[in-house]
Amino acid sequence: MDGLLIRSIEEHIPIEMIYLAENQELSQRKLIVKEINDDYIRAYCLLRKQMRTFKRENILSIMPDSRSKKTNLH
Repeated sequence: MDGLLIRSIEEHIPIEMIYLAENQELSQRKLIVKEINDDYIRAYCLLRKQMRTFKRENILSIMPDSRSKKTNLH
């Protein structure tokens, strides 16, 4: 997981995350990670259009953003 978070920071690419919110609801977010530490990640949330802090223990899944891949149609 850390490799994908670091790549988002270094290359400014969005990732998709499934997260268990404090109210126990599942949330799917598209993020650009700005900072990581042992307990939290800080990221720009493309859904809310603002910086957000997420507890690492509540992150259920992280994957590359499927729509950010460049495709060559030629």
